[in-house]
Amino acid sequence: MPEGDAVDADDPRDALLKLENQLCFALVTAARNVVAVYRPILEPLGLTHPQYLVMLALWERAPRPLGDLAEELAMEPATLSPLVKRLEAQGLVSRTRSATDERVLEVGLSPAGRELRERALDVPGAVMAATGMTAAEIAAVRDGLSAFAGRRPR
Repeated sequence: MPEGDAVDADDPRDALLKLENQLCFALVTAARNVVAVYRPILEPLGLTHPQYLVMLALWERAPRPLGDLAEELAMEPATLSPLVKRLEAQGLVSRTRSATDERVLEVGLSPAGRELRERALDVPGAVMAATGMTAAEIAAVRDGLSAFAGRRPR
C-alpha cells in the first residue's frame, strides 16, 4: 500500500496485518520481557539467562555430550560451546573428552556447579513474585507455547 493510503476498514483481512495482532511480535516482545525478569534474579548467582538454561539441563543430567546438551537446549553446538567455556572459567562445569570417543566433548558439573543448584532453587519463586503469576499460570503459558517451541505439552 503506497504511503498515505488509508486502510480499507471494510476488509477483515486488514486486521490480520496489524502489528498488535501478530503472534511473532507478541512472542518476541514476551521473550525479551521474560529475559528482563530473569536478569536481576540470576545476577546474584553469577549467571546469564542462557547460562542458567545450560545449568538447568546439567542439573537434570550430567555429564553429557555437548551435542546432546545442544540438542536439548535447541542450540547449535557452535553457539553452546562458548557458553560452556565461560561456565568452565567460572568453575561451574568441566569439559572433558569422552574416554570411548575422543571426538565427543563431555560436559559435567563441578562441585561448585552442583552447589549452585541449591541457591537456584529460589529462582522459580522469585520469577513468580516478579511476574505476579502462580506456578499453574506459568505452566499454562509454557504449555500454550509448546507448539512453537517444538515440544509437547507436559
